[in-house]
Amino acid sequence: MPTAAEAAPPSSTRASILGAWMLVAGVVLAAFNFRTAVTSVGALLSELQTGLGMSETVAGLLTTLPVVAFAALGALAPRLTRRFGARSVITLALLGMSVGLVARAYLGHTALFLLFSLLALSAGAIGNVAVPIIVKEYFPRSLGRMTTAYSAMLAIGTSVGAFATVPLEHWTGDWRLALAAWAVPALLAIVPWLLWRPPAEHAAAGNGHHLRGVQRSRLAWMMLLAFGTQSAMAYIFMGWLTTFLRDQGMDGATAASMLGLFTLVQIPVFMLVPVVAVRPGRQRPVFFALVLCYPIGVAGVQLFGGGASTWVWMVFMAIAMSVFPLILTLFGLRARTSAGTAALSSFAQSGGYLLAGIGPFAVGWLHGLTREWTLPFALLYVLMAVHLIAGLYITKDRYIEDELAQTNPR
Repeated sequence: MPTAAEAAPPSSTRASILGAWMLVAGVVLAAFNFRTAVTSVGALLSELQTGLGMSETVAGLLTTLPVVAFAALGALAPRLTRRFGARSVITLALLGMSVGLVARAYLGHTALFLLFSLLALSAGAIGNVAVPIIVKEYFPRSLGRMTTAYSAMLAIGTSVGAFATVPLEHWTGDWRLALAAWAVPALLAIVPWLLWRPPAEHAAAGNGHHLRGVQRSRLAWMMLLAFGTQSAMAYIFMGWLTTFLRDQGMDGATAASMLGLFTLVQIPVFMLVPVVAVRPGRQRPVFFALVLCYPIGVAGVQLFGGGASTWVWMVFMAIAMSVFPLILTLFGLRARTSAGTAALSSFAQSGGYLLAGIGPFAVGWLHGLTREWTLPFALLYVLMAVHLIAGLYITKDRYIEDELAQTNPR
């Protein structure tokens, strides 16, 4: 967590220091909500299919919606943030999320559920891109600590959404209420953004600058591949893990608890990774340590999922998925300016989520086609291989501004 001196500009008054801490609160509380709309659905996917009459293919589309929303809105996030400011953009996104969470649960039609799910996912879509920009702009000397705080709260929200939704559904006897309840923390997260006022010299994150030609950068494309393959695997697990485990004979509550364990274990790892990775020369060793857990976890789930050892493979998968905060940290480390971070984050996340969208939808289609899980797991192994190749490139010291200068010399 940043100190007041690090968080605030040199000319800050006591009010601006308090404002910096209000921004910290806004970032971490917003991060709690970025995936609750996703994991709450994953925990109750079977109930949703029964209650709304969803086919396997439509359920696959539902699990793909997060990445579609993140790709579409993520591409707009830097432009919206520059034009309207982080405060207005994230406040409206969280408000839209609250409305979408309630509306999708109670309108009782599959098409409307999909439509309002897109609205509910708006905060995560915008926040995933906007937060690295905000951190680079307002906390340049606290990049590791702020990424740790944001990543940890993201993991906590993901875990709570997975753990608490099924018990809430059992307690209330209503899956609709269990889904709509996640509007409450989203509304609470709006409060610090309403109270925060950005300093005049930081009217909008990115300070109005825009880095052009990012599509010419090999680093940007490799970041897209690394982020996209990691996201595809994450959303495949969040969307289909409980269904797979139920098919292996595990009851619904235990399967949901495995999803919760998968997200819970990520919390301490998410907190550790940015702090270590921000140090010079540490990015590649951290990447190797995490990515080696992928084949162990995936193979374990495929061969022994549903049995007594399931929790072991969940731990390996959770550690592997902690590549996510490493990539978030690299958005700042692989750029010299906040404009470079904005361009790299937007390009990699919007394009990466389009790539990731293939994953959960393909799993639903392949499973519906074959009624087996062999092909979905084969897809996971392919994604792992691409992720490794891209990760080797992005974990070497290089900067997007330097690559663009080389491709467009003056």
